[in-house]
Amino acid sequence: MPKQTPLYPAHLAANAKFVDFGGWDMPIHYGSQLEEHKLVREDAGMFDVSHMLPVDVSGAGAFDFLSHLLANNVAKLKEPGKALYSCMLKEDGGVIDDLIVYYFAQDDYRIVVNAGTADKDVAWMRKQAAATHGGNVSITPRRDLAIIAAQGPNARAKVWAALPGSQAASESLKYFQAARFGDITICRTGYTGEDGFELILPAAQVTATWNALAAAGVKPAGLGARDTLRLEAGMNLYGQDMDEDVGPLESGLAWTVDLSPGRDFIGRASLESAPPQRALVGLVLADRGILRSHMKVVTAQGEGETTSGSFAPTMNASIAFARVPAGVSVGDTVQVDIRGKLLNARVVKTPFVRHGKILV
Repeated sequence: MPKQTPLYPAHLAANAKFVDFGGWDMPIHYGSQLEEHKLVREDAGMFDVSHMLPVDVSGAGAFDFLSHLLANNVAKLKEPGKALYSCMLKEDGGVIDDLIVYYFAQDDYRIVVNAGTADKDVAWMRKQAAATHGGNVSITPRRDLAIIAAQGPNARAKVWAALPGSQAASESLKYFQAARFGDITICRTGYTGEDGFELILPAAQVTATWNALAAAGVKPAGLGARDTLRLEAGMNLYGQDMDEDVGPLESGLAWTVDLSPGRDFIGRASLESAPPQRALVGLVLADRGILRSHMKVVTAQGEGETTSGSFAPTMNASIAFARVPAGVSVGDTVQVDIRGKLLNARVVKTPFVRHGKILV
């Protein structure tokens, strides 16, 4: 039976339509996915992302442990509150999960992992900690916490209105920084391509905070809009655009892999021994139709496949990510097999949309 977040009663009261996502009952929309998408692009919407799991990593060995665990380099995190996006890899270079790690001190980090991989992630972290760091690292899943993502050009101002005193604590935050405001961690991060905050807070407080945000004019949005927003913003979805069988270098995530000399992280040797033969690119459909995942892509270099695809409301076009043979370039025309017909699509650089502006 699917699990439920602490906000499940609030979603019921708002007449949400639910889907099973990663083993959780989650709202896909509250009436109109299209309107929720536009709301986030133009004003402010909020998402319940409490199905995701914060994991606290602490102890004297935390820095060395995370340096070995993650493909990106936590040594980049020098200011308290700074955040980093990274993949956590298997020895063969496959992606166990993508995550955000927040730094508060050399012995105090918080990682937020995906819902469908949470148990696997925690088990992997504990296995690696036991193998290399003994009792110097503590790994603590925090199911006592919940997460609300308030996103959109007016989201920060409306969060400040809803949470008196929060503006002073978070106004100076840059993108991918966080600050602690009482029991709430205010993170200037998101999954929409718009500005806003992700609020990590005690589950006991989340309903009151959700209601306060609603009173400040932040309307709820579901997973349907979150998916079209993240796709337009060029952001990968674990399980579709990368997984344990595909590495970051073939998933458009080379920028998250720090191959600085002397760095030793899990999966590095495999990544360096096998140069990528494929690349993840953006597609915009030139002909009429809708791009979806797992559609065959025909290129001059060989065949590939779409990994994520959808109608893009901001662009009024159909877009996709596609994993194609290396050598396919921005500006190329490829064909996508849609119901037995080969339709033309243009290869573009992602993101497609950022801060409400169409970039392709």
